[in-house]
Amino acid sequence: MDKKLPKVFANKVNENSGNNEYVYYSSGNKSEERDIKSTKQNVKNVNQKINEIFNSANYIYKADVKITLRNGSTTKRIVGRNTTHLITIDNELIPLTDIIDIEKAN
Repeated sequence: MDKKLPKVFANKVNENSGNNEYVYYSSGNKSEERDIKSTKQNVKNVNQKINEIFNSANYIYKADVKITLRNGSTTKRIVGRNTTHLITIDNELIPLTDIIDIEKAN
C-alpha cells in the first residue's frame, strides 16, 4: 500500500466569478415577480373550493355553504355534486357555471 498515486492537475482559481448572480438577477426586480406569483397561488377556483368542502373532515353527509351566484348570494345545504351541478338537500340543482364563489357557512 505504499504506492504513490500521480498528482492530479488542478488549475488555481484566483478570482471570484459570480456568474450565477448575473444570470439570476438578469430579468430585473425579482421581488415584484414573487409577489405576483404568490397572489396567483393563493387564489383558488370554485372547483377546488367545492372539492375542499367535500373532502373536509367535517363533511359527512351535508354541508352548509354560502354560495355567491351571478344573480345574488344564498345559503344552502349541499349533499353532493355531479359533473355540472351541485345538489342540495331539497333536491335542487345549482349549475356550477353560475357559481362565482362558495364558502363554508359558520
